Amino acid sequence: MAMLKSSPAFLVLAFAFFLCFIMSTGSYVYFQFVQQWPPTNCRVRSKPCSKPRPLQNFTIHGLWPSNYSNPRAPSNCNGSRFNDGKLSPELRAKLKISWPDVENGNDTKFWEGEWNKHGTCSEGMLNQIQYFERSYAMWMSYNITEILKNASIVPHPTKTWKYSDIVAPIQTATGRTPLLRCKWNNNNQLLHEVVFCYEYKAKKQIDCNRTAGCWNNVDIKFQ
Repeated sequence: MAMLKSSPAFLVLAFAFFLCFIMSTGSYVYFQFVQQWPPTNCRVRSKPCSKPRPLQNFTIHGLWPSNYSNPRAPSNCNGSRFNDGKLSPELRAKLKISWPDVENGNDTKFWEGEWNKHGTCSEGMLNQIQYFERSYAMWMSYNITEILKNASIVPHPTKTWKYSDIVAPIQTATGRTPLLRCKWNNNNQLLHEVVFCYEYKAKKQIDCNRTAGCWNNVDIKFQ
């Protein structure tokens, strides 16, 4: 038995169980508030989006409790499943504007997926109603589309920008450093998401730690 406990295989197995425990219990240190540019979603997916012309403003993708060592974790935690009945008509109306399903047009299913995958991991801090209300408040705090427009950064079929060109006006407006994420399409790097980071309680915005994102040495298209 002593030999088994000290073996490499046992240690690997124990570490795997530890990671599963962390993932299921929702251990996190900050939030990523992720907003997406709908035209990029529709440009890179294999099937057409539900609307012929995607929305021309940044919309919510999700509010994700995260860790610096692995920004994708935790997810799919043990917690209450999404309950559509908890959303008031007023909140639903707000989410349909700020958090639409730009790809398939099924807003409720989109909200359900984001809560079950991410919201459950911070349920000890934000219940379902608080999770969606806080996300909407974050979206209302800064209008990324207008911030970029005021810096003459608007959708263009051929023009490109540097990573720093796009970050700078957002940083000026918010006082914090965002993170940009891109998608590749026909060898072009397209702006896809702008991430704001918030501390553990999802109240105070903080600088994002750039662990991943758009390639810094490749020009970015915003179409």
